[in-house]
Amino acid sequence: MTKILLVEDESKIARFLELELAYEGYEVIVAADGRTGLEKALSGEADLVVLDLMLPQLSGIEVCRRLRQTSDLPVIMLTAKDDVCDKVNGLDTGADDYMTKPFAIEELLARIRNILQRRLKQRNTPLTSEPLRLGGLAMDIDAHTVHFNRNEISLTKREFDLLEYLMRHQNIVVTRDKLLDQVWGYDYAGDTNVVDVYIRYLRSKIDDPFNVSLIHTVRGVGYVMRYE
Repeated sequence: MTKILLVEDESKIARFLELELAYEGYEVIVAADGRTGLEKALSGEADLVVLDLMLPQLSGIEVCRRLRQTSDLPVIMLTAKDDVCDKVNGLDTGADDYMTKPFAIEELLARIRNILQRRLKQRNTPLTSEPLRLGGLAMDIDAHTVHFNRNEISLTKREFDLLEYLMRHQNIVVTRDKLLDQVWGYDYAGDTNVVDVYIRYLRSKIDDPFNVSLIHTVRGVGYVMRYE
């Protein structure tokens, strides 16, 4: 049985989510504070974490940051805040998804299924040993490294995943919605500017310091990686 770790300090919300998740067939582990949640997440018992942002003892951001130091356990972050900066901060610490309260339980369940399915697919897909290349840019998927003319580029997990998708689709214009669906793994309606934020991050680490133009904007459509 798939185990969901629910880290939520509001008892009524926690109980509601616990009952709904259990009804869907998940085994639910509940933690009411960040420190306990981190301990349970690191124990290896859970298959996915539903993590509130505002928690006593350790915030959801800090829990996710510490968890990502040693684990790639899927994380869906919940918060009452509705600001792009908060979303980016949560995702940048390694969260796989982000939902703003209040939300429909059906949407949360759909996102849980989506992440678990993607994780299963990734585990069943062998890693490629052939680096992805574009001009002086090289990405080694196995080693999880990116270099430009032998200069290593440090990327967050989300930046790496976004760059990988763009490099696998070189010379193909990809819409923001497509990037959200394939890289973030869900429909993030109304918040496609999160993609723009991460594109800026990549440009600041690749295009700007090496004086190249690999990531191009196609106005009104999306982005494309090509060497010119």
